[in-house]
Amino acid sequence: MAVSMRDLDPAFQGSGQKAGMQIWRIENFRPVPVPNSSYGKFFTGDAYIILKTTILKSGGLRHDIHYWLGKDTSQDEAGTAAIKTVELDVTLGGRAVQYREVQGHETEIFLSYFKPCIIPQEGGVASGFKHSEINQHEHHTRLFVCKGKHVVHVKEVPFTRSSLNHDDIFILDTESKIFQFNGSNSSIQERGKALEVVQHIKDTYHNGKCEIAVVEDGKLMADVEAGEFWGFFGGFAPLPRKAAFDHDRKTETLATKLLCVEKGQPSSVQADSLIRELLNTDKCYLLDCGVEVFVWIGRNTSLEERKSASSAAEELLRAHDRTKVHVIRVMEGYETVKFRSKFDAWPHAAVVTATEEGRGKVAALLKRQGLDVKGLVKAAPAKEEPQPFIDCTGNLQVWRVDGQEKTLLSSSEQCKIYSGDCYIFLYTYPGEDREEYLIGTWFGNKSIEDGRTTAVSLARKMVESFKSQAVQAQVYEGMEPIQLFSIFQSLIVFKGGVSSVYKNFISENNLTDDTYTEDGLALFRVQGSGPDNMQAIQVEPVATSLNSSYCYILHNGDTVFTWSGSLTTSDDHDLVERQLDLIKPNVQSKPQKEGLETQQFWDLLGGKREHGSQKIVKEPEKDPHLFSCTFSKDDLKVTEVYNFSQDDLTTEDIFILDCHSNIFVWVGQQVDSKSKAQALIIGEKFLEYDFLMEKISRETPIFIVMEGSEPQFFTRFFTWDSAKSAMHGNSFQRKLAILKTGVAPTLDKIKRRVPVYGGRSSVTDNSRTRSMSFSPDRVRVRGRSPAFNAIAATFENPNTRNLSTPPPIIRKLYPKSNVRESMTLAPKSAAIAALTASFESTRANIIPKSIKANREDNGAKSAGDKASSTSMSSRIESLTIQEDVKEGEAEDDEGLPTFPYERLTTSSADPVSEIDITKRESYLSSVEFQEKFAMSKDAFYKLPKWKQNKLKTALHLF
Repeated sequence: MAVSMRDLDPAFQGSGQKAGMQIWRIENFRPVPVPNSSYGKFFTGDAYIILKTTILKSGGLRHDIHYWLGKDTSQDEAGTAAIKTVELDVTLGGRAVQYREVQGHETEIFLSYFKPCIIPQEGGVASGFKHSEINQHEHHTRLFVCKGKHVVHVKEVPFTRSSLNHDDIFILDTESKIFQFNGSNSSIQERGKALEVVQHIKDTYHNGKCEIAVVEDGKLMADVEAGEFWGFFGGFAPLPRKAAFDHDRKTETLATKLLCVEKGQPSSVQADSLIRELLNTDKCYLLDCGVEVFVWIGRNTSLEERKSASSAAEELLRAHDRTKVHVIRVMEGYETVKFRSKFDAWPHAAVVTATEEGRGKVAALLKRQGLDVKGLVKAAPAKEEPQPFIDCTGNLQVWRVDGQEKTLLSSSEQCKIYSGDCYIFLYTYPGEDREEYLIGTWFGNKSIEDGRTTAVSLARKMVESFKSQAVQAQVYEGMEPIQLFSIFQSLIVFKGGVSSVYKNFISENNLTDDTYTEDGLALFRVQGSGPDNMQAIQVEPVATSLNSSYCYILHNGDTVFTWSGSLTTSDDHDLVERQLDLIKPNVQSKPQKEGLETQQFWDLLGGKREHGSQKIVKEPEKDPHLFSCTFSKDDLKVTEVYNFSQDDLTTEDIFILDCHSNIFVWVGQQVDSKSKAQALIIGEKFLEYDFLMEKISRETPIFIVMEGSEPQFFTRFFTWDSAKSAMHGNSFQRKLAILKTGVAPTLDKIKRRVPVYGGRSSVTDNSRTRSMSFSPDRVRVRGRSPAFNAIAATFENPNTRNLSTPPPIIRKLYPKSNVRESMTLAPKSAAIAALTASFESTRANIIPKSIKANREDNGAKSAGDKASSTSMSSRIESLTIQEDVKEGEAEDDEGLPTFPYERLTTSSADPVSEIDITKRESYLSSVEFQEKFAMSKDAFYKLPKWKQNKLKTALHLF
């Protein structure tokens, strides 16, 4: 497309180069920039062009262009806005999506830029109207109608009783008071959104000083404020039913038509079905869908052809009295999902035909013509190490699903899982002010459907036992999110399976059981980013399984090789050594470098073959999209929420946050129990329907997040205020309380003891803190510093071979900000305290006899020996950081009343009211506590949280 500078308006030069919004008003048929202070103020007699620039995660820029036409805008001004929008698009490189917006019928994406609403003012530049500050106008009574759950369409209507109806929400703005009238058929979400408009009117037109009143349709007839409201309409009288006929809905029944625009004239394209091949890159087309008209621009069309296509669309709507219909213009290669969905067939490859090379050519062309093209070519995205956004010092438990039951794996075995089995994991970790829980299922690639069904059922019961305060995850092998790798830290995936479900399936179908055996032939690909995130995946023991970007472990019995691809680094070699200690400890390996392999190595793999060199790339995280969901009779319908924020998460609804690499199903507190139970099904349906048409995998990880228990790896997509997620009541009640009192109604947060293994990890130098934590059967050491290794060496088997490189250094843990402002060195951290406590426990079978003997010997040492022992203890203690003052200690129960055990249980016939139900045991007397728990309160509160809860559950106190 040949473009001359004189064809492009100089007002657009240099626009769209950074994220944000730019607005121009059409004055004397030219675009004039609007000052930032006037953004969101529109006049009914004017036409505007709005450019929204967004920086994508890929590093490129996305441009959305809207031209807005006030109800009193002339046809000439409207035509100018349409043509100038095409010029702006060309200036930006010809790939923006362009929208035609008509006052009162704006698109949701446009309204999302100007939350909570836009209220156009009378007048315009063409009429000679002098724009003055709107809050200086002489106030007069006005009536507005509000529609919308996610964005609000606000329209001023005649101030008469006949304007009111049962389906909508109305705002009556008087000199001293603002009334909100809620139609009886309106939804709670719509009422809540309308309150945001009330707040906007109060702040804009009343300087924040006026009264607010809410009137319910058909209720509170004797209420003073209701009487005052109806007084403006001459007294109360029943409202008539709203007419069923809606003029704007006539167009919905029109058949979809494709028209080709040649020399400014549209002509029908005859075809049995709509397919992508009907669109010629040398032409422009109109796709008339009734409620909206799309203009498709071929990449090889001229600027004049593009302008004539836009004019043809305008003329089409005027000729059929459809001026309120949306017009959306899309460029070839940058078609919107909505446009592509109108076609019966749209090849996936066609979506990416507009390559970066093509964009570069456009930029070069415009640059030669003297235009500033900075920002047109996509910048290379910064390569960042993915972060899990989860505290990695918590406690992990893993169960293998076997039949209808689950079997708890020991701590030493929980990192070893099989592709033929299904697993459930529970990860407990310290959050901001409470313990947080992640309960998930992991499905191996070869796992059986019956096992998956059982795993989901058992995991759901676990979530319910946590009163829905846990995040639920569903993960498939090969699609694991960074959170799973980070909490497992070291993961080995073996071929085959050991569950009865898998074994029975193999036997019944006469299949070969290839389950891993230590004495057999096996090849493992080692991957990961470091010691806190490393995996060994068993692959076929053939040369084609090798890849130059990875290291491998090959063993046949006690014959062990390590193979390093030519593209691997020293960090990759370190991971191999670490994984070798888990797969084949105490066995010397034979290192092999790519290109220098021995014949014995190739013989084990069946001979030398060609192999790959490209790293296995997982689905990248993309720009997030938020959808509200309606699920009924196995049918899922979604609506995208644009430019979303935390406030868009209404408590009555279910939302899906789609990041492509994983999806989150957010469930509000006010959602009915049946819908809550279907959250996972909703997530699976979303993946099945692929609403964004991006070939999303059906095995993409799904996280179920309950309102009030949002983890950081979800809230990072928002500007998050945790106080909002603790509010109670429906959307309307919450916002009304804030509007009237300025204080949000909040739930009393459940106070939970910070676990002794707690402490948020500090991320420095790309390594995350490691701490120690309890699991049911042993102390779980999640990482040690070299100094700790040296001190603890006497406790370890001297025959085990050492790692080639030391584990990551323990770094300072930072505590909760609301407990302590600064960090100081202290004698003992919770982690070491927990380890010491386990040494002193007479029930701890995990302590080697040599350690016990050493401790007994220490008791008989001389004073000098004791001093030496104290010195070593101090060396261990100096490695740690001071924890919260109360952590691990008995709770301060002074001042708490005591009650009999029978009145404190969850099944009590005469329960005590007004107690903290999360600490029922604390109201027992010391004598009765000792009798029921067989220990003192001090000893009880020193136990890990999971064990406290287990004991409380057995006594019906949890």
